[in-house]
Amino acid sequence: MSPDAHPPRIVCFMCNWAFCEEEMRIPYNVDIIRVMCVGRMDPVLVLETFINGAEGVMLVGCKPSDCHFVDGNLHAQRAVKMLKKLLALTGLEPERLKLLLISPLEDRDFSHYAKEFTEEVWKLGNSPLSKEEIVANLAAAKEAVSAFRLRVLLGREEELTEFMNAYGEKIPEEEFEALLDGIVKAEFIRYKIHYLTRVKPRSVKELAQILGIRPSAVLRHITNMRRKGMITLDKVEGYTPLYKALEVR
Repeated sequence: MSPDAHPPRIVCFMCNWAFCEEEMRIPYNVDIIRVMCVGRMDPVLVLETFINGAEGVMLVGCKPSDCHFVDGNLHAQRAVKMLKKLLALTGLEPERLKLLLISPLEDRDFSHYAKEFTEEVWKLGNSPLSKEEIVANLAAAKEAVSAFRLRVLLGREEELTEFMNAYGEKIPEEEFEALLDGIVKAEFIRYKIHYLTRVKPRSVKELAQILGIRPSAVLRHITNMRRKGMITLDKVEGYTPLYKALEVR
């Protein structure tokens, strides 16, 4: 980076009990937003923050055992893991999102961590947010993370991986990770299709070219989306069906 380059804009969502406001030194490129608990935040807010121009987003919460909401930090860890998977699919580097869990007796000032994260984001280079495709991808990711399926999976991770069901079974961590990867990718693709067909009706072939996947895979997603009332047949041009998005409620 050249000496006259401006530091990246960082938005930090900070737990109310993390750092003492009066004693904090805040770098000028960092905006602080106080929340009751980062684990109780809607993950949609993180993606909206990127859409609105942030080049890095930092979540600051309490270490395990210090959380005022008992397991808020664990919820934050799960949400950030899912969000990083979505960011990778959008083309935005997952490293632009960071979760910091600190102790109330932290001996380092917030500015130390803020500057450290700023340097990490700076090394990634200019944010690709100026690209229309990245903005469209973030919009699709935002819709995906709002969807019922991902919210249920996120809320049930502990239950599925740490507690046994009635048959004495639980899902190993690596199996849950594979399950999460598959569902995150599928939901992202479906909401990208929804976004693209909201702009204008499109064919399976056109969608496959934009998404970089096989037409047969697009057709499977469209079949699933039609069952859920997300998309419908708009018209047929020659022998080619064109699909358009329906409002998702």
